[in-house]
This record gives sequence, structure tokens and C-alpha cells, in this order.
Amino acid sequence: MIQAGSVRPFAFAAAILYLLSWIFPVGAGLAKDTSVFPKWWGMVDVAVTFALAIAAFGIQLLVRERVDKGDEGTAYRIYRTLTHGIIAVAVLVMLAGDRITWVNCATGFLWRTWLGLYILPWWLATLHTHAVREIPHR
Repeated sequence: MIQAGSVRPFAFAAAILYLLSWIFPVGAGLAKDTSVFPKWWGMVDVAVTFALAIAAFGIQLLVRERVDKGDEGTAYRIYRTLTHGIIAVAVLVMLAGDRITWVNCATGFLWRTWLGLYILPWWLATLHTHAVREIPHR
């Protein structure tokens, strides 16, 4: 059995990794010439994103049956709020469109956003007190 207490720090570590992973597409989008980046930049980006994907799906596997209606409701409210981000991105494209190299960063932004939204209900489940019960490992 895996204790939920051991899942919560893992979930916070995944959240920190998620936030740190945004450095790479932001840097690539703001750079006019990515060839000036050090050679390790791309390797670290791939390593961090791979670790992030493993962590995100690991949370889903560890907490799979623990997502309740409250977690689903909270995730839905967050989804509804974040849909306003679509308009914010449209404004960003209009105002800073030529200052951001979208071809260098759009894929990174999109997949990170998808992953964060996809895993959100399971991540929220790690934060609630109901998750203090034992989580069966299968």
C-alpha cells in the first residue's frame, strides 16, 4: 500500500517541475536566434519534460480512484476560469506577436498546458484530507 502522505510531496515536486519546465518555451519564444543557446539547453529541456510527463502520469496512477466529485467540481471551475486564457493569448499574439518567436515556443506551451489541465483532477485529489486514507497499489 502507498500512503497518500507520500503522494502529496511527490505532487508538489511535480508542480514545481511543471513551473520550472515553462522556462524553456518562454526562453525559446523570446530568443530571436536559438542557435546561441548552450548545447545543454535542448537536452535539459527534453529531460525535464520527460520527468514531468512521468511524474504527471505517476500521480494519475497513484491517485486514480481517489478523485471525488469535489475534485471534479474544483477542476471544472478551474477549467472554466482558464478558458479566459484563450482570449489573453489572443491579445498577447496581437500585441507582442512579432516580438515572440511563436514557432520556437508554441508546441511547448500547448503540450504543457494540455498536460497540466489533463492531470488537474488527480493533482487536486492529492491535496485533500480524504486522500489520507491508504491508496491501494495495483
